[in-house]
Amino acid sequence: MDEQTGGTVDGAKSFLDVRDLRIHFPTDDGLVKSVDGLTFQLDRGRTLGIVGESGSGKSVTSLGVLGLHNRRNAEVSGEIWLDGTELVAAPPDDVRRLRGREMAMIFQDPLSAMHPHYTVGNQIIEAYRVHNNVSKGVARKHAIDMLGRVGIPRPDRRVDDYPHQFSGGMRQRAMIAMALSCDPELLIADEPTTALDVTVQAQILDLLRDLQQEFNSAIIMITHDLGVVAELSDDILVMYGGRCVEYGPVDDVFHRPEHPYTWGLLGSMPRLDRPPSERLMPIKGTPPSLINLPTGCAFHPRCAFEDLTQGKGTTERPELRETSPGHSVACHLAVEQRRRIWTDEIAPKL
Repeated sequence: MDEQTGGTVDGAKSFLDVRDLRIHFPTDDGLVKSVDGLTFQLDRGRTLGIVGESGSGKSVTSLGVLGLHNRRNAEVSGEIWLDGTELVAAPPDDVRRLRGREMAMIFQDPLSAMHPHYTVGNQIIEAYRVHNNVSKGVARKHAIDMLGRVGIPRPDRRVDDYPHQFSGGMRQRAMIAMALSCDPELLIADEPTTALDVTVQAQILDLLRDLQQEFNSAIIMITHDLGVVAELSDDILVMYGGRCVEYGPVDDVFHRPEHPYTWGLLGSMPRLDRPPSERLMPIKGTPPSLINLPTGCAFHPRCAFEDLTQGKGTTERPELRETSPGHSVACHLAVEQRRRIWTDEIAPKL
């Protein structure tokens, strides 16, 4: 069993297998440990939601999987296996050939991710022709088909529009069309609905679900919105301070969470099934500096239950251990303590 997720590490069985991934950035102020020993697996046709506050290492992880970190500025170690191919030690040109064809990304802000001087159609055409030996006419037809598939009206005309001529929701759909143009088997969505209104969010999530069923893609959904995760994900990985603190099936993490940080995230989430007069329960304090992480458990300065750890919280870093099948937690509190606190103190307030 693997210490980080409690899952069996087997590159032959998992389509994506990330092992002890570390991504550090040397700076004048010190070493920024953005990702510090992360392990997880993902199979085709399944969705993994990665959640956490800003600065927890979510987006850095996604860029690391895609090989988009500049190795002159970033120290990347560990292993990333994609369908049997190891990417961390692979030559950059080999990883570049996989981007777009085997793995692709939907960025948080398509207006800045798409080139403003080229039409949306030209950008999809270019992405398609990089990996397919076809004429520009064939690629254009494919671009129109993809725009129509993601729900853009009159795609034969909108294909010649520029990104600024699209609304926010339409730009996000165009970004999804570009990402899916070569039918990638791994799709990483980095907060794809953050800047969209609720109705458009629902449309984008439905679109991702339908496209996953069509292409059997593996999806990593990176977000701080637990509602999005509950809607789309099969499993959840909760990150804090560059590490995984809880990992498990979506039902377990939502209905039987065991880490105090996960409790805090759930308490901070607005709910429609409780009176609007009730105040949310924010997590006290602020996320830690990734240059000077607290000793012991990185969450201990903000944890309301640190005094129950007999001092371990300030001196020892907890390992991620499996507490039930597929559900792992990194916490010094005993399993019985965590479950009693959740049942008696936390859940009734949520």
